Amino acid sequence: MNLPKIPLADWIELLEEWLENNLGPLFDFVKLVIGSTVEGLNAALDWLPPLAVIVLFAALAWYIGKWKMGVFTAVGLLVIDNLELWSQTMQTLALVLTAAFISILIGIPLGILSARSNGLQRVLTPVLDFMQTMPAFVYLLPAVTFFSLGVVPGVISSIIFAIPPTIRLTNLGIRQVPAELVEAADAFGSTPGQKLVKLQLPIALPTIMAGVNQTIMLSLSMVVIASMVGAQGVGATVYRAVTQVKTGIGFEAGLAIVILAIILDRLTQQVIKRSKA
Repeated sequence: MNLPKIPLADWIELLEEWLENNLGPLFDFVKLVIGSTVEGLNAALDWLPPLAVIVLFAALAWYIGKWKMGVFTAVGLLVIDNLELWSQTMQTLALVLTAAFISILIGIPLGILSARSNGLQRVLTPVLDFMQTMPAFVYLLPAVTFFSLGVVPGVISSIIFAIPPTIRLTNLGIRQVPAELVEAADAFGSTPGQKLVKLQLPIALPTIMAGVNQTIMLSLSMVVIASMVGAQGVGATVYRAVTQVKTGIGFEAGLAIVILAIILDRLTQQVIKRSKA
């Protein structure tokens, strides 16, 4: 005897319809904020000539890391410019920075609250597991429904996919603060806010930054998937190369993504090392 199928798909579509009908103004506001942020970042990155941006990024890499990091950043960005993928790469960088910033803005407070509440941690853990294991393509469907085609559903999908590491590692970092230090802070009459800002966050900072690093990398990994719903950038070039079977163009665009990923990864890794010092 076969059991009747659970109408899960129908329930999800009913929920989606209810949200669309009742929270339309909220979705419009989110679309405006995210769209404006991406466009503003992209305009700022495109405002200066590529050579000026390369010099600024190389100087930043040199300051944060070592001279080798500065040289690699300069050479890597020059290669991207030479491949005529500069504008697309800046579009991708704007998308990644927006998704990572929003993920961090939401993820760190949730991680702090989770560290303070075992009940919230028990609720968040399966939700985060679900967010990390669900195929990223699935997130595109409701994002397109609520925000239409364009860069916004790509950013929303990236946030959902990339936010778990920041929440998890913020929670872990604060929970790993030695109990003796917390007890000493309590003994000296520290308020919860003082204890968090002056003790727990500084000690947990390397772990939190490791979560931020993973969030940035996961956001970057979504750029090709986001291009399927209209997000521009290097991901769109890769997607077109795949659909048109143009291996050379696809390799060039893939190389640009790899260079950008290495630069962002090494910069955040250097920040982590500095926070441990």
